[in-house]
Amino acid sequence: MRKFAESFPDRGIVQQAAAQIPWFHNCVILDKIQDAEQREWYIQATIEHGWSRAVLVHQIESDLYSRQGVALTNFQTTLPSPQSDLAQQLVKDPYNFEFLGLGRETSERELETALIDRLKDFLIELGKGFAFVGQQYHLGVGGEDYYLDLLFYHLHLRCYMVIDLKVVPFKPEFAGKMNFYLSAVDDQLRHPDDQPSIGLILCKERNRLVVEYALRDAKKPMGVATYRVLPHKLKGELPTARQIEKGIGKT
Repeated sequence: MRKFAESFPDRGIVQQAAAQIPWFHNCVILDKIQDAEQREWYIQATIEHGWSRAVLVHQIESDLYSRQGVALTNFQTTLPSPQSDLAQQLVKDPYNFEFLGLGRETSERELETALIDRLKDFLIELGKGFAFVGQQYHLGVGGEDYYLDLLFYHLHLRCYMVIDLKVVPFKPEFAGKMNFYLSAVDDQLRHPDDQPSIGLILCKERNRLVVEYALRDAKKPMGVATYRVLPHKLKGELPTARQIEKGIGKT
């Protein structure tokens, strides 16, 4: 109680924010976060999303505060305000897929299937407002078949979101492919009352300058982010496939 009083000397903050979440949520925030701005951010996020204590702990330990809204996008030039700002705050970098238990080397299909198998955890990581539409969602264009890795609809942005999964570093041609997908979704699925569809390319790695060049003149709203599948502590400890191969046969 003393720590709570010392941490929140402003009565307005206490009455308007901290008092709206359960006491043990406040205890978690006080114990795990030292920065006042971050504390208030997690309190507001808990109120907005209705996080349980377990979800709150997970979001703090995964450093959501630093990841939220920092993906590279072209939303400012392709979406009207305030839709562009809302969309930007929606995307993270990196996305935390540690709950999948996957190693460094995995295929796109394995990653996709694992995310669907753990759909509840995936939706929590994506954030509030996402509704799952389909996996390998079929679109027919010009007599040819195309399949979207993952298709969602965002209830607050009122738009479709196409997610393209890549287990390799970002390449410029990924943006062109996403632009094509978004055009097809807008033409075939978008309701007249819907906002423009948004694309999110999730890659193993990305070079900031390459992404910025690829998105600069793209006409459709899209973002590029990375993901992690291993806890930070293990990333530097596990050997790579090349290191394992070199070690074969040694005594």
